[in-house]
Amino acid sequence: MRIFILTLSLLLSIQSFSQIDKSYYQDLEYRMIGPFRGGRTVGAVGIPSQPNVFFIGVNNGGVWKTDDYGRTWNPIFDDVSTGSVGDLAVSPSHPNVIYVGTGEGLHRPDLAVGDGMFKSVDDGKNWQHIGLNDIQQISRVIVHPTNPDIVYVAGLGHPYGANEMRGIFKSNDGGKTWKKTLYINHNTGAIQVEMDPNNPDILFADMWEHQEGPWENAKFSGPNSGLYKSTDGGETWRNIVKGLPGANQGLGRIGVAIALSNSKRMYATVDARENGGVYKSDDAGESWKLITTENRLWGRGSDFAEIKVHPKNENIVFVGNIASYKSEDGGKTWTSIKGAPGGDDYHRIWINPMHPEIMLFAADQGGVVTVNGGKTWSSWYNQPTAQLYHVSTDNQFPYWVYGGQQESGAIGVASRSNGGQISFREFMGVGADEYAYVAPDPLDSNIIYGGRVIRFNKKTGQSQYVGPEVLRSGKFRYIRTMPLLFHSADNSMLLFGTNVVWKTHDGGQSWEQISEDLTRKQPEVSSSVGDYKTVAMKTMPQRAIVYAIGPSPLDKNIIWAGTDDGLVNVTLDGGKTWKDVTPSTITSWDKISQIDASHFNKGTAYVAVNAIRKDDMQPHIYKTHDFGKTWQEVVSGMNPSGPVNTVREDPLQKGLLFAGTEREVYFSSNDGESWQSLRMNMPASSIRDLVIHDSDLVIGTHGRSIWILDDFSPLRELASLTTKRVHLFEPSDAYRVRFNMFSDTPLPPEEPTGQNPPDGAIIDYYLGTNANKVELKIFDQKGTMVNSFSSDDLEEVLDSTKMQHPTYWKRPFQGLSGESGHQRFVWNLRYKEPRGANRGYAIAAVQYNTESGPVGPFVAPGEYKIQLKVNGNITERSLTVKLDPRSEVNNEAITLQTDLSMQCYTNYETLQLIRESIDKMLTAKSNEQEALLEFRGKGAPNNGDVLYESIYESDLEKETIVGLQSKLLYLLNVLQNTDAKPTKKTQEASGILNKRVTEMASVWKSIDN
Repeated sequence: MRIFILTLSLLLSIQSFSQIDKSYYQDLEYRMIGPFRGGRTVGAVGIPSQPNVFFIGVNNGGVWKTDDYGRTWNPIFDDVSTGSVGDLAVSPSHPNVIYVGTGEGLHRPDLAVGDGMFKSVDDGKNWQHIGLNDIQQISRVIVHPTNPDIVYVAGLGHPYGANEMRGIFKSNDGGKTWKKTLYINHNTGAIQVEMDPNNPDILFADMWEHQEGPWENAKFSGPNSGLYKSTDGGETWRNIVKGLPGANQGLGRIGVAIALSNSKRMYATVDARENGGVYKSDDAGESWKLITTENRLWGRGSDFAEIKVHPKNENIVFVGNIASYKSEDGGKTWTSIKGAPGGDDYHRIWINPMHPEIMLFAADQGGVVTVNGGKTWSSWYNQPTAQLYHVSTDNQFPYWVYGGQQESGAIGVASRSNGGQISFREFMGVGADEYAYVAPDPLDSNIIYGGRVIRFNKKTGQSQYVGPEVLRSGKFRYIRTMPLLFHSADNSMLLFGTNVVWKTHDGGQSWEQISEDLTRKQPEVSSSVGDYKTVAMKTMPQRAIVYAIGPSPLDKNIIWAGTDDGLVNVTLDGGKTWKDVTPSTITSWDKISQIDASHFNKGTAYVAVNAIRKDDMQPHIYKTHDFGKTWQEVVSGMNPSGPVNTVREDPLQKGLLFAGTEREVYFSSNDGESWQSLRMNMPASSIRDLVIHDSDLVIGTHGRSIWILDDFSPLRELASLTTKRVHLFEPSDAYRVRFNMFSDTPLPPEEPTGQNPPDGAIIDYYLGTNANKVELKIFDQKGTMVNSFSSDDLEEVLDSTKMQHPTYWKRPFQGLSGESGHQRFVWNLRYKEPRGANRGYAIAAVQYNTESGPVGPFVAPGEYKIQLKVNGNITERSLTVKLDPRSEVNNEAITLQTDLSMQCYTNYETLQLIRESIDKMLTAKSNEQEALLEFRGKGAPNNGDVLYESIYESDLEKETIVGLQSKLLYLLNVLQNTDAKPTKKTQEASGILNKRVTEMASVWKSIDN
């Protein structure tokens, strides 16, 4: 996909420092693990002539397309610079032309901005930026019905401050140039523009004067909201007031709809302090009449204002709000048709004008489609667009990832599945709320803490409130997201932040307040408040909380605390005393979004500051090495428009830092002096949190669910690469885990799933130039080679005509690359696969990731030597192979299992050599063909199915080479399917077959002689 750079100056500002060549880590790749429970979606459109095709625009989740009525969704906007989408439109006359307006398009306590307008002329395959980048939030995009170059944009403007690029914009040349045709002032933006479906020269626009503020839930409104009409294609506009409330009645946001069957009939949801409700017009919007004040239809008007008319019946109307509603009598009475007690929150309704029974609804849980007028709907559990606030991991194996998901509740997802892919089976709610920090108990992974504080027990599924107050005193402030985490130097200490810092050592049975109110007593009002600043704000009550807590992993008495009104404090004595060490350049309402205390120096800490609520889109990260006496801001190399949400220090490599901004992940190998993108294959999204689990980087996005960068350890060695032509990275410990242990039918390919980690040991190497030949050999402690690979290896060729299933289950061939740059190879921790057998796939397959069988036996746990040979030059490293930590088996049992498995494996190879010799003799047309064929057996050995098949003991005279090979493969599966001591009967069978191999070898010797 091609992406056109926004501006040359932006590119130069990002590349103005010395970067590490990306080729040094080019093969690092993220995988997405879910959850597949959709997130807030505000853009929704279909193609009338292609009723199976729909598009949705997701806040921080990009653009998605379905061509099967919502059964599956696929992203089409992933290479663009932003994932924040406010609306999208498809040209009715040229459906390959798609316009996307970026920026969330909503005003709410937690939001994202975008980069203006984008356009595709090839159905979303490629995108071009077409301007309007300082609008920040685009709420509506519409396209002329017959001319794809005429497009209108409703620009809401900066959500946290005044700016000029807001209002209604029009382009007559497909976005090459734009004209602002409706503008009120720098505080009033356009949140909707609609076109008369029967006359494209008639348009309506909703102008909304509204601004979000620097502190939690701060919002300001003005007198300039209103409905406007144009009858000349948007060139000129006039305010429509007849019958509608005005500024004196507290008019806010309006949502309008025009009936396709009768353009004179219009409906509107009107948010107003007085006379709010649903209105109707029968004169093309010239005058209006209030038809209902039913609050559920128009309440929370700053969040919802969606109303649509049935294309063929002007009296059937739909409204989207906390639930969705339908009226069949012109708006007089209403029935809720879709929604849930917790509130689905519907933002957009699209009705196919040719097939009105087909509709697309966009809600806080994603996009859903109905093909029968709303009787049944597609699922939103197939959209990995979850919005996470923070993420954490537990200490079990495989580890689980936790976080609060906006609109849906707190969740846990396994980082690895027993079934080869991460599905709904590895997902669970964990009792806390949608905004929650989640803190798994480091001593017991079944106990999860979250939110304000809830203690959740995985075993029982029960939740208990264990917060510091049940009957609130009024002394402590609570908002949406408050820090909750275990102290990294004391795994019994759970820390919690309100406007003070709390700790408990007994799971919330009792709490100790260990700080006074750490927020500003009288914070200054930010200049971004602008025209809405009042005298009363100067003396308003304290509103802030402790928003970030950073305990030192080196000393349990050292705790850092940051507030959302811009203060940094530190205690060196466990909370007895605190010191304000705020950097001098941080001012009121600069939100301290995260603090990470160093693993190497007690006085070192890194602070992420997000000032987006002050209309500041710049990145801010500070570091100190002297307990906050001095600070340095370290953001060189970051996109200048990307507030920072998180910063973390690698616990193993001093100076290696990671950061997450509103756009992407960054890393620094020099303690923050310079940063560079680590976006790799991840789509642009708001990176709200990231944590390091061993050598994995776990990412919580606010719109694209959870991603994991498996084994980022090559980044720890970047300094070693600058002068080397060949480098073999130190491999991380590898665990002997069976990739897919399920024995049931696979999930259909249409089911949404996340990826398991790589199947084996990850081996990373770097080539300064292309190599003629690369070889990789693995040796055990005795110096015996257990496996080898070469860049000359060829992909396994399977005859698809002999397969009873499609080929899409097959795992792609992964060869040893000889191309320059960083390369990643995965060894499956096994000996080479047995030669000469019929190859196939087990029943428990994974689409595009199923290894063919039979496979070789696992190597035993222990130390191995990796030898990389490049153009004749050899480099070596050690690799530790460990048993699956979940296995409950002793060394003696593993040794017995390994010995019997290797006996099977070598015996199979002995027979294979005999079979190959026989085949040569048969080719030579021996006179003893009939006897040879009888001894050999027919065809090739099969990989034994332990579930459905059996092997039988037979007389020596009836034994064949192929038959005995099949028995050995079956026995090898019996031995290798689990980490356990082989049963007595398995040992007995091994002895019998081993003896039989010896006998068959003796028979062959007599024949060969």
